[in-house]
Amino acid sequence: MEEQVGSLYHRLITRAARTAFPHAAVRFDEISPTLGVVFRALGGDRSAGLKSGYLRPLHTRRNLLQRIAGTHRKHSLLDDDNLFLPDCIDAFPDSALNRDCYLWLIALAAQFPGQVTDWFNDNLAGSRRALAQFQGLRPRYRRLVGALASARMGTDPEADTLLMQSMMDVLQQPAGSHRHGALPGWEHVAPVPIWVYPPPAASRDDGKQPGDEGDENFSSSKKTPRNKHTRKAEYVDHGRGDDGLIVFRLENLFTWSEFINVNRTHDDEEDKDAENIADDLDVLSLARDRSLSASHSLKFDLDLPAPENDDLHLGSGIPLPEWDYKQQRLQLDYCRLQPMLNDTAPACGLPAHLRGTAQRLRSQFEMLAPARSWQRHQQDGEEIDLDAWLQHRTDERLHRPAEQRVYKSFRASHRDMAALLLADLSFSTDAWVNNHARVIDVIRDSLFLFSEALDSVRDRFALYGFSSRRRSHVRFNIIKNFNESYGDRVRGRINAIRPGYYTRMGAPIRQAIKVLSAESAEQRLLLLLTDGKPNDLDRYEGRYGIEDTRAAILEARRAGLHPFCITIDEQAGEYLPYIFGSGGYVLIHNPLQLPRQLGRLYLQLTHYQ
Repeated sequence: MEEQVGSLYHRLITRAARTAFPHAAVRFDEISPTLGVVFRALGGDRSAGLKSGYLRPLHTRRNLLQRIAGTHRKHSLLDDDNLFLPDCIDAFPDSALNRDCYLWLIALAAQFPGQVTDWFNDNLAGSRRALAQFQGLRPRYRRLVGALASARMGTDPEADTLLMQSMMDVLQQPAGSHRHGALPGWEHVAPVPIWVYPPPAASRDDGKQPGDEGDENFSSSKKTPRNKHTRKAEYVDHGRGDDGLIVFRLENLFTWSEFINVNRTHDDEEDKDAENIADDLDVLSLARDRSLSASHSLKFDLDLPAPENDDLHLGSGIPLPEWDYKQQRLQLDYCRLQPMLNDTAPACGLPAHLRGTAQRLRSQFEMLAPARSWQRHQQDGEEIDLDAWLQHRTDERLHRPAEQRVYKSFRASHRDMAALLLADLSFSTDAWVNNHARVIDVIRDSLFLFSEALDSVRDRFALYGFSSRRRSHVRFNIIKNFNESYGDRVRGRINAIRPGYYTRMGAPIRQAIKVLSAESAEQRLLLLLTDGKPNDLDRYEGRYGIEDTRAAILEARRAGLHPFCITIDEQAGEYLPYIFGSGGYVLIHNPLQLPRQLGRLYLQLTHYQ
């Protein structure tokens, strides 16, 4: 009974203290595609990622009901540290106003090249620039400020009326003359939902920590978070257990237990409730504990296999460039790509579980293959083209140049097409999709069915795989080249592919560009099949790898190729639009559908007729 009364009281007092409008809420997930386009169109950093933010504590004035209910201590605001946008905006009674608030925050964030250091003056200057540069936002801004003024004046009777009125004057006329000292106590003003907030001071750390770019000896296995909210983190010094000051004498304690010299500051058992505990923390503190990592964990690296167990190395390697986005230049001969060939893979037929699907694909593709028809105006053929012959004789009589193409031939029209499929064979593909198949098994089946389909219509195609271990060893597995016919030998190489190492994408894509550019086909398609973002042991992790991959894709387009990415990574929307463009990739949500979807995607990309 007491619990029921307490729950009822909590709901009533929380509802009474509420100042938001849940019925008009607009969530970040609903509008994030539009926000990304608008942010970059307004001049924002193209490489910046838009993420849903987190609840952060702010010391603002609260009325009596809010203090009793214990609410309004944490707020979701626009944080300029990597553009952490509010997960939900419900500050206005109309959903259109909440949507306009998202658009205004994006326009305001595009005015800040760096972090906000002076909350009041920086936001004031940014608002002036945004309103002056984007005049179409002025009506939206006026509506937002008007709605905010009416809401503020009626919800906080205990607040300093003069301070709130001064703040509203600043928002209504950002182009006026205001200075920092004009608003004493502004730091305690209730959160301003149309302004940008600096990140908490605890999250700023200029010192190099584990996992920073350039730390080659650090690697971690990432788990998918339970929710998509980004958390703040700080690096702190790890406190030792033997440097404290004892303020009492241990011999004064009366106990029957015997002292045992065991370090009990760490627990080797995993906390089953760790995720829930992390959700309740405002800031996650991380520390470098070398003694703990040395004694409680096993650190290993993916090494290369022995030569007798590895694929055949073709040559001493190919030097290739790599794009350094910090220096804004292409580093020549920076990577070494090693072509590999599995010459010991036994020839085999198509796996039994794929034969039915492959037969259906072949039937569908053969029906779409160009039909045989009469090709007119040929230099030779089975019969004379009477229309062309009459035109030829007429041109001769009129003393006009006459072309001697007076035959016709009955044959199938030729499709001038070349496709190269580049498959990710990194160690991440060893993950299990379900209890029966891994990602590498799905990729293997996809290669089988893709080859069967293209072979049925006689399109020229090539298959390659790639993985890497730092820039000095980028593996380029040759499964089938353009000059090789598809058969049991190629099927044996597909059946023998195995996962290993990391995902350095730039160098394999540049080598694929060379191979595909040598083909004289009118339409040349470069397909990338992957399960994650670019990464490697060295500084290729993070933005460096994304920028290099994007530079390689731009090189492919300049070479006249059509690059396209097929991925099963659920987080692909955070980085693939920047690399391939919004229409340059597709996400397959169910990896098991990839083998069947690949053929359909090929038909759409090549405009098969």
